Amino acid sequence: MILHPVFLDTTWLDSQFGDPRLYRNYNLIAFDMRTVGRSTCQPSGKHDSWVDAADLALCHQKLHLPPCHIFALEALAINCALRFAILFPEMCASLALCNVPSPLEQRWTYNTLEELVHSWCYSEDLESLEHAATELLHFLLGPDRDLDLQDQLVAHWEKVIPPKRRPWVIETLSVLINRIPLEPELYAQVKQPTLILHGERNEICPRKHSEALAAKLTGVENGAVIYTVRGAATFLSIIPGSASIANQTFTKFLQRLPAVKSEIVAPQMSISDRMKEALERQSALVGKKDITSLDPLCPLSFSCLTEEAAQKQAELIAEYSKGRFSAFDPLGPDGRPPRKVSQGKSEHWFQSGKDGLSVAATNFLPAERSGKQEPERPPRNNDRETQLVKPSSPAAALDKYIIKGPMAK
Repeated sequence: MILHPVFLDTTWLDSQFGDPRLYRNYNLIAFDMRTVGRSTCQPSGKHDSWVDAADLALCHQKLHLPPCHIFALEALAINCALRFAILFPEMCASLALCNVPSPLEQRWTYNTLEELVHSWCYSEDLESLEHAATELLHFLLGPDRDLDLQDQLVAHWEKVIPPKRRPWVIETLSVLINRIPLEPELYAQVKQPTLILHGERNEICPRKHSEALAAKLTGVENGAVIYTVRGAATFLSIIPGSASIANQTFTKFLQRLPAVKSEIVAPQMSISDRMKEALERQSALVGKKDITSLDPLCPLSFSCLTEEAAQKQAELIAEYSKGRFSAFDPLGPDGRPPRKVSQGKSEHWFQSGKDGLSVAATNFLPAERSGKQEPERPPRNNDRETQLVKPSSPAAALDKYIIKGPMAK
Protein backbone atom coordinates (compact mmCIF):
# COMPACT_ATOMS: atom_id res chain seq x y z
CA MET A 1 0.00 0.00 0.00
CA ILE A 2 1.58 3.27 -1.18
CA LEU A 3 0.71 6.59 0.46
CA HIS A 4 1.36 9.54 -1.84
CA PRO A 5 3.33 12.73 -0.98
CA VAL A 6 1.71 15.88 0.40
CA PHE A 7 0.00 18.23 -2.13
CA LEU A 8 0.05 15.41 -4.71
CA ASP A 9 -2.13 12.37 -5.36
CA THR A 10 -1.93 8.82 -6.69
CA THR A 11 -1.29 10.02 -10.26
CA TRP A 12 2.25 10.83 -9.06
CA LEU A 13 3.09 7.22 -8.19
CA ASP A 14 4.23 6.16 -11.68
CA SER A 15 7.78 5.61 -10.41
CA GLN A 16 6.41 2.98 -8.02
CA PHE A 17 3.60 1.38 -10.06
CA GLY A 18 5.85 1.31 -13.14
CA ASP A 19 8.83 -0.33 -11.42
CA PRO A 20 9.01 -4.07 -12.33
CA ARG A 21 10.81 -4.79 -9.06
CA LEU A 22 7.56 -3.85 -7.35
CA TYR A 23 4.68 -4.73 -9.66
CA ARG A 24 6.07 -8.14 -10.69
CA ASN A 25 6.52 -9.31 -7.11
CA TYR A 26 3.81 -7.52 -5.14
CA ASN A 27 0.20 -6.42 -5.45
CA LEU A 28 0.14 -2.62 -5.35
CA ILE A 29 -2.67 -0.36 -4.18
CA ALA A 30 -2.92 3.34 -3.36
CA PHE A 31 -5.63 5.71 -2.15
CA ASP A 32 -6.07 9.45 -2.61
CA MET A 33 -6.24 11.09 0.80
CA ARG A 34 -9.51 12.81 1.64
CA THR A 35 -8.55 16.35 0.51
CA VAL A 36 -6.77 15.58 -2.78
CA GLY A 37 -7.14 13.71 -6.04
CA ARG A 38 -10.47 12.10 -6.81
CA SER A 39 -11.53 11.82 -3.17
CA THR A 40 -14.49 13.99 -2.20
CA CYS A 41 -15.39 15.21 1.26
CA GLN A 42 -16.60 18.30 3.06
CA PRO A 43 -13.75 20.35 4.60
CA SER A 44 -13.52 19.87 8.34
CA GLY A 45 -11.58 21.56 11.11
CA LYS A 46 -11.33 18.21 12.95
CA HIS A 47 -9.09 16.68 10.30
CA ASP A 48 -5.75 15.36 11.61
CA SER A 49 -3.50 12.35 10.90
CA TRP A 50 -5.58 10.07 13.17
CA VAL A 51 -8.50 10.75 10.82
CA ASP A 52 -6.32 9.81 7.82
CA ALA A 53 -5.43 6.53 9.55
CA ALA A 54 -9.14 5.76 10.12
CA ASP A 55 -9.84 6.50 6.44
CA LEU A 56 -7.14 4.01 5.48
CA ALA A 57 -8.53 1.34 7.81
CA LEU A 58 -12.04 1.69 6.39
CA CYS A 59 -10.73 1.29 2.83
CA HIS A 60 -8.65 -1.72 3.90
CA GLN A 61 -11.66 -3.47 5.42
CA LYS A 62 -14.11 -2.55 2.64
CA LEU A 63 -11.80 -4.21 0.08
CA HIS A 64 -11.02 -7.22 2.34
CA LEU A 65 -7.30 -6.61 1.92
CA PRO A 66 -4.67 -8.83 3.55
CA PRO A 67 -1.98 -7.29 5.79
CA CYS A 68 -0.10 -4.68 3.76
CA HIS A 69 3.44 -3.39 3.61
CA ILE A 70 3.04 0.40 3.94
CA PHE A 71 5.24 2.61 1.75
CA ALA A 72 4.70 6.14 3.14
CA LEU A 73 6.09 9.04 1.11
CA GLU A 74 6.85 12.29 2.97
CA ALA A 75 5.33 13.97 6.03
CA LEU A 76 1.54 13.45 5.99
CA ALA A 77 1.86 9.89 4.74
CA ILE A 78 4.35 9.05 7.52
CA ASN A 79 2.13 10.49 10.25
CA CYS A 80 -0.81 8.52 8.87
CA ALA A 81 1.18 5.28 8.57
CA LEU A 82 2.46 5.39 12.16
CA ARG A 83 -1.04 5.89 13.56
CA PHE A 84 -2.42 3.18 11.28
CA ALA A 85 0.22 0.74 12.58
CA ILE A 86 -0.69 1.61 16.18
CA LEU A 87 -4.48 1.29 15.90
CA PHE A 88 -4.67 -1.51 13.31
CA PRO A 89 -1.52 -3.64 13.75
CA GLU A 90 -3.01 -6.73 12.09
CA MET A 91 -3.52 -4.77 8.86
CA CYS A 92 0.09 -3.52 8.69
CA ALA A 93 2.88 -6.00 7.84
CA SER A 94 5.75 -3.48 7.74
CA LEU A 95 6.55 0.23 7.40
CA ALA A 96 8.80 2.07 4.95
CA LEU A 97 8.97 5.80 5.72
CA CYS A 98 10.51 8.35 3.31
CA ASN A 99 11.86 11.65 4.68
CA VAL A 100 10.74 11.71 8.31
CA PRO A 101 9.57 15.21 9.34
CA SER A 102 10.20 16.93 12.66
CA PRO A 103 7.64 16.08 15.40
CA LEU A 104 6.48 19.72 15.38
CA GLU A 105 6.58 22.02 12.36
CA GLN A 106 9.60 24.29 12.53
CA ARG A 107 8.82 28.00 12.70
CA TRP A 108 10.68 28.93 9.53
CA THR A 109 8.98 26.23 7.44
CA TYR A 110 5.62 27.02 9.07
CA ASN A 111 5.77 30.68 8.05
CA THR A 112 7.12 29.98 4.57
CA LEU A 113 4.53 27.33 3.69
CA GLU A 114 1.68 29.40 5.09
CA GLU A 115 2.69 32.47 3.10
CA LEU A 116 3.29 30.66 -0.18
CA VAL A 117 0.03 28.68 0.02
CA HIS A 118 -1.86 31.89 0.83
CA SER A 119 -0.26 33.55 -2.19
CA TRP A 120 -1.34 30.64 -4.42
CA CYS A 121 -4.91 30.56 -3.10
CA TYR A 122 -5.49 34.29 -3.62
CA SER A 123 -3.66 34.82 -6.92
CA GLU A 124 -5.58 37.09 -9.28
CA ASP A 125 -3.71 36.41 -12.52
CA LEU A 126 -1.53 33.81 -14.18
CA GLU A 127 1.75 35.59 -13.44
CA SER A 128 1.17 35.78 -9.68
CA LEU A 129 -0.07 32.15 -9.64
CA GLU A 130 3.03 30.92 -11.46
CA HIS A 131 5.25 33.01 -9.21
CA ALA A 132 3.74 31.46 -6.07
CA ALA A 133 4.14 27.97 -7.57
CA THR A 134 7.79 28.47 -8.56
CA GLU A 135 8.63 29.91 -5.14
CA LEU A 136 7.00 26.90 -3.48
CA LEU A 137 8.95 24.51 -5.71
CA HIS A 138 12.15 26.45 -5.03
CA PHE A 139 11.48 25.92 -1.33
CA LEU A 140 10.61 22.21 -1.66
CA LEU A 141 12.96 21.06 -4.44
CA GLY A 142 15.75 23.66 -4.40
CA PRO A 143 17.14 25.88 -7.18
CA ASP A 144 18.50 23.02 -9.33
CA ARG A 145 15.11 21.39 -9.97
CA ASP A 146 14.36 19.89 -13.37
CA LEU A 147 12.33 22.32 -15.51
CA ASP A 148 10.21 19.57 -17.06
CA LEU A 149 9.28 18.31 -13.60
CA GLN A 150 8.51 21.87 -12.54
CA ASP A 151 6.17 22.31 -15.51
CA GLN A 152 4.39 19.04 -14.73
CA LEU A 153 3.92 19.91 -11.05
CA VAL A 154 2.57 23.39 -11.72
CA ALA A 155 0.23 22.12 -14.45
CA HIS A 156 -1.05 19.46 -12.06
CA TRP A 157 -1.71 22.02 -9.32
CA GLU A 158 -3.45 24.37 -11.77
CA LYS A 159 -5.83 21.58 -12.78
CA VAL A 160 -6.36 19.80 -9.45
CA ILE A 161 -6.01 22.49 -6.75
CA PRO A 162 -6.71 25.85 -8.44
CA PRO A 163 -7.61 28.84 -6.22
CA LYS A 164 -11.28 27.85 -6.15
CA ARG A 165 -10.24 24.66 -4.31
CA ARG A 166 -8.54 26.65 -1.57
CA PRO A 167 -10.65 25.32 1.36
CA TRP A 168 -9.21 21.84 0.75
CA VAL A 169 -5.72 23.24 0.17
CA ILE A 170 -5.70 25.07 3.49
CA GLU A 171 -7.15 22.00 5.22
CA THR A 172 -4.25 19.91 3.90
CA LEU A 173 -1.76 22.54 5.02
CA SER A 174 -3.39 22.73 8.47
CA VAL A 175 -3.02 18.97 8.98
CA LEU A 176 0.65 19.28 8.01
CA ILE A 177 1.78 22.31 10.01
CA ASN A 178 -0.50 21.85 13.04
CA ARG A 179 0.50 18.25 13.65
CA ILE A 180 0.81 17.02 17.22
CA PRO A 181 3.71 14.66 18.05
CA LEU A 182 3.03 11.24 19.48
CA GLU A 183 3.91 10.48 23.08
CA PRO A 184 6.95 8.18 23.61
CA GLU A 185 4.75 5.31 24.82
CA LEU A 186 2.77 5.45 21.57
CA TYR A 187 5.91 5.05 19.44
CA ALA A 188 6.65 1.93 21.48
CA GLN A 189 3.34 0.45 20.25
CA VAL A 190 4.77 0.15 16.71
CA LYS A 191 5.94 -3.46 16.43
CA GLN A 192 6.21 -3.85 12.65
CA PRO A 193 9.61 -4.07 10.87
CA THR A 194 10.48 -0.51 9.84
CA LEU A 195 12.68 0.99 7.12
CA ILE A 196 13.45 4.72 7.17
CA LEU A 197 14.62 6.31 3.91
CA HIS A 198 16.26 9.71 4.10
CA GLY A 199 17.21 12.11 1.29
CA GLU A 200 20.83 13.16 1.76
CA ARG A 201 20.20 16.76 0.63
CA ASN A 202 16.88 17.22 2.41
CA GLU A 203 17.24 20.45 4.39
CA ILE A 204 13.60 20.61 5.48
CA CYS A 205 13.72 17.15 7.09
CA PRO A 206 17.36 16.53 8.12
CA ARG A 207 18.67 13.11 9.08
CA LYS A 208 18.49 13.87 12.80
CA HIS A 209 14.69 13.47 12.66
CA SER A 210 15.06 9.99 11.12
CA GLU A 211 17.54 9.01 13.82
CA ALA A 212 15.27 10.39 16.56
CA LEU A 213 12.29 8.39 15.24
CA ALA A 214 14.37 5.21 14.99
CA ALA A 215 15.41 5.65 18.62
CA LYS A 216 11.76 6.02 19.70
CA LEU A 217 10.60 2.84 17.93
CA THR A 218 11.68 0.63 20.80
CA GLY A 219 9.05 -1.99 20.00
CA VAL A 220 10.56 -2.83 16.59
CA GLU A 221 12.57 -6.05 16.77
CA ASN A 222 16.28 -5.32 16.09
CA GLY A 223 15.38 -1.65 15.66
CA ALA A 224 14.43 0.43 12.62
CA VAL A 225 16.80 0.49 9.63
CA ILE A 226 17.90 3.90 8.28
CA TYR A 227 19.10 4.22 4.68
CA THR A 228 20.37 7.47 3.13
CA VAL A 229 19.51 8.06 -0.52
CA ARG A 230 22.54 9.87 -1.92
CA GLY A 231 21.83 13.12 -3.73
CA ALA A 232 18.10 13.03 -2.94
CA ALA A 233 16.11 15.79 -1.26
CA THR A 234 12.37 16.23 -0.70
CA PHE A 235 9.85 14.50 -2.98
CA LEU A 236 12.44 11.81 -3.72
CA SER A 237 9.65 9.47 -4.86
CA ILE A 238 8.82 11.56 -7.97
CA ILE A 239 12.40 12.16 -9.16
CA PRO A 240 13.29 9.12 -11.31
CA GLY A 241 16.85 8.53 -10.10
CA SER A 242 16.07 8.93 -6.40
CA ALA A 243 12.81 6.98 -6.73
CA SER A 244 14.62 4.04 -8.34
CA ILE A 245 17.13 3.86 -5.47
CA ALA A 246 14.30 4.10 -2.92
CA ASN A 247 12.35 1.33 -4.68
CA GLN A 248 15.40 -0.92 -4.80
CA THR A 249 16.07 -0.40 -1.09
CA PHE A 250 12.41 -1.05 -0.28
CA THR A 251 12.29 -4.32 -2.26
CA LYS A 252 15.50 -5.58 -0.64
CA PHE A 253 14.01 -4.75 2.75
CA LEU A 254 10.83 -6.70 1.93
CA GLN A 255 12.83 -9.72 0.71
CA ARG A 256 14.25 -10.08 4.22
CA LEU A 257 10.76 -10.34 5.75
CA PRO A 258 8.50 -13.41 5.96
CA ALA A 259 6.11 -13.78 3.03
CA VAL A 260 2.60 -12.40 3.57
CA LYS A 261 -0.42 -14.22 2.14
CA SER A 262 -2.38 -12.14 -0.36
CA GLU A 263 -5.73 -13.93 -0.48
CA ILE A 264 -8.78 -11.69 -0.47
CA VAL A 265 -10.72 -12.90 2.57
CA ALA A 266 -13.55 -11.12 4.36
CA PRO A 267 -12.59 -10.08 7.90
CA GLN A 268 -14.07 -12.18 10.71
CA MET A 269 -15.06 -9.08 12.71
CA SER A 270 -17.56 -6.60 11.31
CA ILE A 271 -16.24 -3.20 10.25
CA SER A 272 -18.31 -1.44 12.90
CA ASP A 273 -16.98 -3.67 15.70
CA ARG A 274 -13.37 -3.38 14.52
CA MET A 275 -13.55 0.42 14.29
CA LYS A 276 -15.21 0.52 17.73
CA GLU A 277 -12.35 -1.54 19.11
CA ALA A 278 -9.81 0.82 17.53
CA LEU A 279 -11.62 3.84 19.00
CA GLU A 280 -11.47 2.30 22.46
CA ARG A 281 -7.79 1.48 22.01
CA GLN A 282 -7.08 5.05 20.92
CA SER A 283 -9.00 6.39 23.90
CA ALA A 284 -6.86 4.34 26.28
CA LEU A 285 -3.61 5.34 24.56
CA VAL A 286 -4.18 9.10 24.26
CA GLY A 287 -6.36 9.57 27.33
CA LYS A 288 -9.50 10.89 25.59
CA LYS A 289 -12.34 9.00 27.23
CA ASP A 290 -15.08 11.03 25.53
CA ILE A 291 -14.35 9.66 22.05
CA THR A 292 -15.58 6.15 22.88
CA SER A 293 -19.19 7.35 22.65
CA LEU A 294 -18.72 8.70 19.11
CA ASP A 295 -19.69 6.97 15.88
CA PRO A 296 -16.85 4.51 15.07
CA LEU A 297 -17.73 4.48 11.37
CA CYS A 298 -17.08 8.23 11.08
CA PRO A 299 -13.32 8.84 10.65
CA LEU A 300 -13.65 12.30 12.25
CA SER A 301 -14.46 10.52 15.54
CA PHE A 302 -10.76 9.57 15.70
CA SER A 303 -9.59 13.21 15.70
CA CYS A 304 -7.32 14.09 18.62
CA LEU A 305 -7.36 17.85 18.11
CA THR A 306 -8.45 19.99 21.04
CA GLU A 307 -11.74 21.85 20.67
CA GLU A 308 -9.83 25.12 20.38
CA ALA A 309 -7.54 23.82 17.62
CA ALA A 310 -10.46 22.29 15.70
CA GLN A 311 -12.40 25.55 15.99
CA LYS A 312 -9.48 27.61 14.69
CA GLN A 313 -9.00 25.28 11.74
CA ALA A 314 -12.74 25.43 10.98
CA GLU A 315 -12.64 29.24 11.05
CA LEU A 316 -9.65 29.26 8.71
CA ILE A 317 -11.43 26.94 6.27
CA ALA A 318 -14.54 29.17 6.43
CA GLU A 319 -12.39 32.22 5.68
CA TYR A 320 -10.81 30.52 2.66
CA SER A 321 -14.24 29.41 1.44
CA LYS A 322 -15.42 33.00 0.98
CA GLY A 323 -15.55 33.99 -2.66
CA ARG A 324 -13.89 30.83 -3.87
CA PHE A 325 -16.29 30.39 -6.79
CA SER A 326 -15.21 33.75 -8.18
CA ALA A 327 -11.50 32.98 -7.69
CA PHE A 328 -9.06 33.14 -10.60
CA ASP A 329 -9.25 30.11 -12.92
CA PRO A 330 -5.85 29.32 -14.49
CA LEU A 331 -7.26 26.90 -17.08
CA GLY A 332 -8.15 27.80 -20.64
CA PRO A 333 -11.41 27.03 -22.49
CA ASP A 334 -10.08 23.53 -23.27
CA GLY A 335 -9.56 22.78 -19.56
CA ARG A 336 -5.79 22.92 -19.82
CA PRO A 337 -3.19 25.40 -18.53
CA PRO A 338 -2.55 28.08 -21.18
CA ARG A 339 1.22 27.59 -21.07
CA LYS A 340 4.10 25.89 -19.31
CA VAL A 341 5.49 27.87 -16.42
CA SER A 342 8.98 27.67 -17.99
CA GLN A 343 7.60 29.50 -21.04
CA GLY A 344 6.48 32.49 -18.99
CA LYS A 345 8.31 35.78 -18.92
CA SER A 346 11.27 35.96 -16.52
CA GLU A 347 11.85 39.70 -16.84
CA HIS A 348 10.29 40.71 -13.56
CA TRP A 349 12.67 41.65 -10.76
CA PHE A 350 10.96 39.09 -8.51
CA GLN A 351 12.44 36.30 -10.66
CA SER A 352 15.69 35.28 -8.99
CA GLY A 353 18.64 33.31 -10.30
CA LYS A 354 20.01 30.11 -8.78
CA ASP A 355 22.09 32.09 -6.29
CA GLY A 356 18.94 33.74 -4.91
CA LEU A 357 19.69 37.21 -6.32
CA SER A 358 16.98 38.81 -8.41
CA VAL A 359 19.52 40.74 -10.54
CA ALA A 360 21.98 37.89 -11.02
CA ALA A 361 21.09 37.27 -14.66
CA THR A 362 20.74 40.93 -15.61
CA ASN A 363 23.17 42.62 -18.01
CA PHE A 364 23.54 46.26 -16.95
CA LEU A 365 25.50 47.34 -20.05
CA PRO A 366 23.59 49.08 -22.84
CA ALA A 367 22.85 46.90 -25.85
CA GLU A 368 25.37 48.67 -28.09
CA ARG A 369 28.21 48.25 -25.53
CA SER A 370 27.47 44.64 -24.64
CA GLY A 371 27.51 43.62 -28.29
CA LYS A 372 23.98 42.23 -28.05
CA GLN A 373 20.87 43.55 -29.63
CA GLU A 374 18.13 44.06 -27.10
CA PRO A 375 15.06 42.15 -28.27
CA GLU A 376 11.98 44.18 -28.83
CA ARG A 377 9.54 43.65 -25.99
CA PRO A 378 5.95 43.16 -27.12
CA PRO A 379 3.29 45.10 -25.23
CA ARG A 380 1.62 43.12 -22.43
CA ASN A 381 -1.81 43.49 -20.98
CA ASN A 382 -2.07 44.16 -17.26
CA ASP A 383 1.67 44.88 -17.11
CA ARG A 384 1.88 45.61 -13.42
CA GLU A 385 3.67 44.56 -10.28
CA THR A 386 2.97 40.96 -9.30
CA GLN A 387 1.21 40.88 -5.98
CA LEU A 388 2.84 38.39 -3.63
CA VAL A 389 0.08 37.88 -1.13
CA LYS A 390 -3.55 38.54 -1.90
CA PRO A 391 -5.16 40.01 1.21
CA SER A 392 -8.15 37.99 2.34
CA SER A 393 -9.87 41.12 3.66
CA PRO A 394 -10.09 44.74 2.39
CA ALA A 395 -8.33 45.96 5.53
CA ALA A 396 -5.20 44.15 4.42
CA ALA A 397 -5.05 46.03 1.11
CA LEU A 398 -2.60 48.56 2.57
CA ASP A 399 0.03 45.82 2.70
CA LYS A 400 -0.33 45.15 -1.02
CA TYR A 401 3.12 46.26 -2.03
CA ILE A 402 4.98 45.26 1.13
CA ILE A 403 7.15 42.18 0.68
CA LYS A 404 7.14 39.98 3.74
CA GLY A 405 8.58 36.68 4.83
CA PRO A 406 11.18 34.55 3.02
CA MET A 407 10.64 36.21 -0.37
CA ALA A 408 11.97 39.47 1.04
CA LYS A 409 15.42 37.92 1.39
